[in-house]
Amino acid sequence: MFPLKASVNCDLGEGFSLYTLTDDEALMKTIHLANVACGFHASDFMIMDKTVQWAKENSVLIGAHPSLPDKQGFGRREMAMAPDELVSCFVYQVGALCGFLARHSLVLNHIKPHGAIYGQTARSDELARAAVSVCKIFSSPGHPVSFVGLAGTAHQRAAEDLGVPFIPEWFADLEYDGSGKLLITQVHDPVKPEVIRQRVERLLNSHEISTNANTFLPLGSNIGEVTICCHSDTPGALENAKLVKYIVDESNRCLLGDDV
Repeated sequence: MFPLKASVNCDLGEGFSLYTLTDDEALMKTIHLANVACGFHASDFMIMDKTVQWAKENSVLIGAHPSLPDKQGFGRREMAMAPDELVSCFVYQVGALCGFLARHSLVLNHIKPHGAIYGQTARSDELARAAVSVCKIFSSPGHPVSFVGLAGTAHQRAAEDLGVPFIPEWFADLEYDGSGKLLITQVHDPVKPEVIRQRVERLLNSHEISTNANTFLPLGSNIGEVTICCHSDTPGALENAKLVKYIVDESNRCLLGDDV
């Protein structure tokens, strides 16, 4: 079995006004993809602009990280929303980020829902289609916008049905239950480096997800590439991202040769 080709992503720009969540500038040096908060769970116009600038300086691909309108709950509380509402909710946020991308002569690479709506769209085909359809709105000839989501869920089904490039995601700092369900917590607990290493190496080498039931589940037989998320609000985020980036780069180098 060949190792999975992998990238590292992080949710960034999640401060507000004078308040910062973590060292986004340092984190930007440890990742391949940045999911930039769009204002509904965190961020504002100054933070969004600065985050885009840091990504450009580090040649990091930029994606939108739209949320339910829930700053108080950091977007991690579920909310009832009809599919057409969700489309408008996402278009509003992604459009704001695209304004800053245009300012810095950049283009949108992907969309990844944040928090509760990430879980809701993974479970609901109707909501997933609404979220994925926003990628098509911001795509242009020769430049399709990808959707980042959970493999084997409504995320992947919607992307395949709508012809949108799909980037399977796995989380280094969150747990999965025995059935393979991602456990999205409102506050992320610290994870020991050795645990992260074991999880990442198992995923890349065996294509298996580690669960909190001490079992291992297949990522999916049709998955050849994955992006690994390290949350910026997990304690030790910078160290986590550095570790994951090191493991990923070494794995990719073995897989693709020394030119990685």
